[in-house]
Amino acid sequence: MTLAERLQADLKASMLAKDEKRTAGLRLIRAEILRLEKEEAGRVLDDATVLGVLAAMVKQRRDSIAQFTAASRADLVAKEEAELDVILPYLPAGLTDEEISSHMESVIATTGASGPQDMGKVIGPLMKALKATGKSFEGSKVNALVKARLG
Repeated sequence: MTLAERLQADLKASMLAKDEKRTAGLRLIRAEILRLEKEEAGRVLDDATVLGVLAAMVKQRRDSIAQFTAASRADLVAKEEAELDVILPYLPAGLTDEEISSHMESVIATTGASGPQDMGKVIGPLMKALKATGKSFEGSKVNALVKARLG
C-alpha cells in the first residue's frame, strides 16, 4: 500500500469514526496531494513525492505557529498544532540532535573549521552527509546547531 493509499484509507476511517480534527487534517493532506497530481497531468505520486509534500506542510505549519505565537493568536496556534499532530505520524523519524552533532563534529574535524567565519565550510558538506543518511532533518535546526558550535 502506497503512502497516498494509506492516507486515503485513514481519511475514510476517521470519517467513519467521526473524528473531526483528524478528518480535517487528512483532508488538507489529501487536497494538497490531489492538487499536485493535477499539476503533474494526472500522474500518481510516489511515496517520496508524498513525503516531500508532508515535509513542506510541516514546515508551513511550524512557520505559522511561530507567527501566530508572536501575534498572540492562541486560537490559530491551536489549529495549526492540531494539523501538525495529524501530519507528523506519516513522516519517518528524522535525525536527532545527537546524530546531527555527530556528523557535524566529523565535518568540522575534516574541514578544520574553528569559528563563525567557517560556517560556510561546514554547512555544505554537512548537508550532503545528512542527506546521505536518508533521514529527514530541518535545515534551520542544522544551521542553529552549527552556529552554536562555531559561535
